[in-house]
Amino acid sequence: MKPTLVLVGRPNVGKSTLFNRLTRSRDAIVADIPGLTRDRHYGHGRIGDKPHLVVDTGGFEPVIKEGILHAMAKQTLQAVDEADMVLFIVDGRQGVAAQDKIIADQLRKTGHKILLVVNKTEGMATAVVTAEFYELGLGEPCSVSAIHGDNINDLVEVSLADFPEPEDEEGDKEKNPKIAIVGRPNVGKSTLINTMLGEERVIAFDQPGTTRDSIYIDFESHGKRYTLIDTAGLRRRGKVNETIEKFSVVKTLQTVEDANVVVLVLDATNEISDQDAHIAGFILETGRALVVVVNKWDDLDEYQRETIKREFTRKLAFLSFAKLHYISALRGSGMKNLLPSIDAAYAAAMVNLPTPKLTRALLAAVEKHPPPRGGMSRPKLRYAHQGGSNPPLIVVHGTMLNHVSPTYRRYLENTFRETFKLEGTPLRVDFKTGHNPYAGKKAATPTKVEERQAHGRRRRNRKKYG
Repeated sequence: MKPTLVLVGRPNVGKSTLFNRLTRSRDAIVADIPGLTRDRHYGHGRIGDKPHLVVDTGGFEPVIKEGILHAMAKQTLQAVDEADMVLFIVDGRQGVAAQDKIIADQLRKTGHKILLVVNKTEGMATAVVTAEFYELGLGEPCSVSAIHGDNINDLVEVSLADFPEPEDEEGDKEKNPKIAIVGRPNVGKSTLINTMLGEERVIAFDQPGTTRDSIYIDFESHGKRYTLIDTAGLRRRGKVNETIEKFSVVKTLQTVEDANVVVLVLDATNEISDQDAHIAGFILETGRALVVVVNKWDDLDEYQRETIKREFTRKLAFLSFAKLHYISALRGSGMKNLLPSIDAAYAAAMVNLPTPKLTRALLAAVEKHPPPRGGMSRPKLRYAHQGGSNPPLIVVHGTMLNHVSPTYRRYLENTFRETFKLEGTPLRVDFKTGHNPYAGKKAATPTKVEERQAHGRRRRNRKKYG
């Protein structure tokens, strides 16, 4: 197992900046705003010789007993329980704060190894800036600058000095299906993830915009490994006012492109909005496999349920390829078949389709329904092969294929989907017209043809008559 380093501290001391520095990424959103990080955020440490995990946490305020700050503190304590080493981050420019002393006392009670990290010390004498932090009673402080990278290698070396070198399991994790949970704010995405995991892994709070970052979570179910991704809620552009929220939306869109399967969560207690259709359209445009979940289903009566079903058929008809589940994430009802649907969508997205079978399916489709004429001639579809996956891409070869209509393209997509049982993934069909070897060459004029024929006759006469 890789050792786990958990970053803990009060708000705005530079935990997310240090997380990005240790993971050599921009996975954690960073801004000069306290309380930006709210959930635990995992990453692979990429500094030093020993593989390790790094966990970013929200600002730790253990004295607050209610609201979102209490939920953040609870998440931090859960991360500390998983830690092999706690990196307690303090602000070297502000000095020891009263809250630092409270956090230090709380961390000592956990019994975990703690390394005191004094951040934001660029341009300052180490002995001077760290002197007052000895009063926290956590041993010798380590002076760093997360934003400039000063002493980061030394920090990692000291943190991992007591741990043996583990086997690197990152290659296996890269193969895990990535499942992004996407939807509008407050539809129950974080609650759904917590129910799937069987623990309160991410903050689920009755307040839109609780999740601001994309949180990657590895988990295992029935011997299969997955990576769940909790995302920020997507609002209409006119509703996105805060700069941080704009970053969150961009992060969510990037996450959709990075995922293998997207679970689109809809709220059964609200009608299906244009924003739901826009989100679905973006998922379809990126070509990601899709499972649709209608949450809070148990709050509706029979008439309301029928209304939602009609709304879905009318507004999201273009998602007919996706499996639909009606669930209650809070109570866990309707969840039994969700993971099997995700597995089926992932398998369909990554399917390997042999060329002979594709060609037979193509020719059978053409025989059943030939393409309509384009001008004076009819397109000829000769054979097909697979050009890619996630989503599956089928390339059809032939002649005059620029005259194939969009309607016939959809007919072929549906035929391939039914033939190979590709449920839960978009399917793309491209056409490639064969190269004409005589294209661009100047045709012979009648005079030149006659000259060649005359030359041939003269040559034959010379051979005949000597």
